[in-house]
Amino acid sequence: MTKTKVTILGAGFITDIHLESYHRFVPDAEVVAVYARKPERAKAFAEKYGIPQHFSDLDKAISESGCDVVDICLPNYLHCEATLKAAKAGKHVIIEKPLAMTLEEADAMIAACRDAGVKLMYAEELCFAPKYERVRTMVKEGAVGDIYMLKQGEKHSGPHSDWFYDINLAGGGVLMDMGCHAFGWFNWMLGNAKPKYVFASMATVFHKGRTKGEDNSIVVVEYDNGVTCVAENSWAKHGGMDDRSEVYGTGGVIYADLFMGNAALAYSRDGYGYAMEKADTTKGWSFPIFEEAFNQGYPHELKHFIECVREDKQPLVTGELGRDVLEVIYAAYASAGQGKKIELPFSAKVSKPVDLWLGSV
Repeated sequence: MTKTKVTILGAGFITDIHLESYHRFVPDAEVVAVYARKPERAKAFAEKYGIPQHFSDLDKAISESGCDVVDICLPNYLHCEATLKAAKAGKHVIIEKPLAMTLEEADAMIAACRDAGVKLMYAEELCFAPKYERVRTMVKEGAVGDIYMLKQGEKHSGPHSDWFYDINLAGGGVLMDMGCHAFGWFNWMLGNAKPKYVFASMATVFHKGRTKGEDNSIVVVEYDNGVTCVAENSWAKHGGMDDRSEVYGTGGVIYADLFMGNAALAYSRDGYGYAMEKADTTKGWSFPIFEEAFNQGYPHELKHFIECVREDKQPLVTGELGRDVLEVIYAAYASAGQGKKIELPFSAKVSKPVDLWLGSV
């Protein structure tokens, strides 16, 4: 049977995870090309993974690679352009978080894919992470009664690529990088309940001088079904990656740590692996994950999207979810900037969400 051909855009950390997932877990997909802005990086990445084509021209990568699917793993500010070009070329799109830099971009991307008759999937891997999906199943089976509060947190000591620290390229700080996971998961757990109010507190506590964006944030979201959700995100937490969720119900409670229970305990004086360039991620005590890609749900989401393309099904996680997440991010930045609760629906004319906190509106 013919495989679904994929062109992947980007050659960074997340692209490595996607390639590992395709190669190991998605037999119906074939990565036929890779794009990177620097020719030498595209060539090196292609050679590393045995990819037959490499491009440094975005238009050619999309139109001349012979792909069915474009997998976008580029910096945030390039998401809209790549999606619009892919839709125009009639290619299905799966895109890494966040969906876009602005709500206007998000609307344009969703409309372009709809008008072109191609599928658009927002790649929120927490909606596919096996441990978190077990939690969701338990909740649906009535294990904890009626939910009244959800908490989700993702924390480490800082991103793996410099562009994350540039608010003009990323749109903001830790909220744009990791807070989007929490808001997507809340939506997923609550069956698309609508957020009504957002209150947020954020600051730059560790990476001062390196970024104008926030590196620590707490966001409270109140939904129209009465559930309160709390997102805790940080680039200032030492000792390695932390990703966990909590579910509180009238009949029980569930705690799910995405990494603990799937990790080894290690001590390294000097650090190890790709993260040696980061401050303290692998120095001292750490909890190395033996199956990071699988635990976080990457292969599951990619396999699902390829199945949707092959069988003409609607993705479970759509571009609309990505837009909903971005709207909550807008409200969180506005709340932190104004020091008050923000009611949704909410929109503002900004070039990047973090301006609502920095006062550049």
